[in-house]
Amino acid sequence: MKFVRPGTTIRFMEQRILAYMASALLIVVSVVAFAVQGLNFGIDFTGGTLIEIRTAEPADTAAMRGTLSDLGLGGVSLQEFGSPRDILIRLQQQEGDEQAQIAAIERVKEALGAGVEYRRVEYVGPQVGEELIQSGFMAVGLALLAILIYVSFRFEWQFGVGAVIALLHDITVTVGIFAITQIEFNLSTVAAVLTIIGYSINDTVVVFDRVRENLRRYKSLPTTEILNRSINETLSRTLLTSLTTLLALGALYVLGGEVIRGFTFAMIWGVIIGTYSSVWIAVPVLLHLGLRPGTGSGTQQDAIEASQPEAT
Repeated sequence: MKFVRPGTTIRFMEQRILAYMASALLIVVSVVAFAVQGLNFGIDFTGGTLIEIRTAEPADTAAMRGTLSDLGLGGVSLQEFGSPRDILIRLQQQEGDEQAQIAAIERVKEALGAGVEYRRVEYVGPQVGEELIQSGFMAVGLALLAILIYVSFRFEWQFGVGAVIALLHDITVTVGIFAITQIEFNLSTVAAVLTIIGYSINDTVVVFDRVRENLRRYKSLPTTEILNRSINETLSRTLLTSLTTLLALGALYVLGGEVIRGFTFAMIWGVIIGTYSSVWIAVPVLLHLGLRPGTGSGTQQDAIEASQPEAT
């Protein structure tokens, strides 16, 4: 199946300045939103208590929210997930030690009365939240470092740098959309960011592989022509993969419930941005890093394949 007609010759390299300007605008807006509003960190990072309950009948969340707000426990949020009987209750960190948190939980149980099944009660301390933030940053940093080393080893250093620049673009803009919308940023969001890194680099490597192949095959062509040709040749695959992934994520977003809505939102945004950066950031950056026809270490088999006539 071909989503893009064979022989398509979109001049991506000639339009790269517009793409750079668009990306710069997105990054600036993201950084400003992060600096001004910050992120709406979830209980995983801020600390507090999470209570999962199931009611005998569909829950009246408005009445329940009013009852719990009158307890004077500070911020209380209720979230329906799965079925109308399943509710997640989040309490902010209470002043005092662990006994203060336990006392708050008992007050919630007393206020909700009988007929409520308590399926999960979790308490996350502020120290754990700080450690999770540090671990999240470390996980993203190590992932980028590993990708830089692998892509540089497998291709050339220019490809590694280009891939990491595109991924930093994706991460910044994804964090920015959470700062703008104030959607809760929790551990599942960090998992989504790591998944976006994996998805985006996979997409980028497919285009890079074609670039490397064409650099060897068309040694007399200008680099811009080779990069344009490589993107156009892989454009159908790139768009088809992204669209089918978005269809699945769209179904998850609509039908998956509140528990994974933040995760699926981040993934949908990340797939769109990752597809864009693979074409408009990762490859054009190669042009500014001195990539020229004939470069690329690769294996002997790679060289043999590149020398063969192009498949139709």
